[in-house]
Amino acid sequence: MGSMSSQTSPIPAEALQAITKTFIIAHDRDDDAALAQALVYNAGRLAWRMREAGLTTEYKTSVSDVVTVADKAAEEFIATTLSTLRPEDGLLGEEGTSAPSHSGRTWVIDPVDGTYNFTTGSDYWCSALALVEGDPEDPDLLHFGAVHRPAMGYTWFGGADFPTTVDGRPVGRLDDSPLNVTPDRTCLGGYLHPTDIADPAVGAAYTAVVKEFATVRWNGSASVDLGNVAQGNTGCWMQHSVLPWDLLPGRALVEGAGGRVERVEAAGRLWSVAGAPASVATVVEILGAQD
Repeated sequence: MGSMSSQTSPIPAEALQAITKTFIIAHDRDDDAALAQALVYNAGRLAWRMREAGLTTEYKTSVSDVVTVADKAAEEFIATTLSTLRPEDGLLGEEGTSAPSHSGRTWVIDPVDGTYNFTTGSDYWCSALALVEGDPEDPDLLHFGAVHRPAMGYTWFGGADFPTTVDGRPVGRLDDSPLNVTPDRTCLGGYLHPTDIADPAVGAAYTAVVKEFATVRWNGSASVDLGNVAQGNTGCWMQHSVLPWDLLPGRALVEGAGGRVERVEAAGRLWSVAGAPASVATVVEILGAQD
């Protein structure tokens, strides 16, 4: 679909270049973990400031699938920094960034996850980043994810060798909490597009899972959702057809907290399920029985 109006950016290209150059100079000796957290923090703050200055919105595939110049500027900031500081690594971004990997590693970028929320003034959005080894669609190793939620001011970070933290504070282990193990005592997060609800097979698969949980929340940002799962605020999460930039940052957080992320075919869709291991096993079993 076309744009609702011509895009004008509240930040000139020269200013974005200056911001990026200053960041690169300040962070050229950061290790990967520190760099990732600084990138999502600054990308999120950049998008926040641009929203406050006023933005127009472009539609992509539907009225709920949108992009703004803030998404594009934040992705450009991250991509330019990584191209400079990690030139051998690949890049994959939601807004079109793509660079081949010569190191085997790829940075997966979601500059504004929850763009529809972002455009309506909601605080339920974030900037997210993941580092993987191998194909981002099915990585051999997910090193870590970093997710910054500007409205709340905190950053989640975690992964294979990094126990998940919020602003450096450990979130604990998911498998230690009974509330995260028994579905009927906790909340299921995720998303289902309105058109999916009208699909009998998809609706039946989703309903079969939902009825096992105490309650359900759809909030519109996969990375924030998965950060909440990692932190124990949401017991389990389920969504189908999830793209790498929507899944990998939050998946790393869940796994860094001792959780599990599985993918399973049901109703002609590939579903991603995340949470405490026992809860995920229950959902995967239910979905697997639908075909």
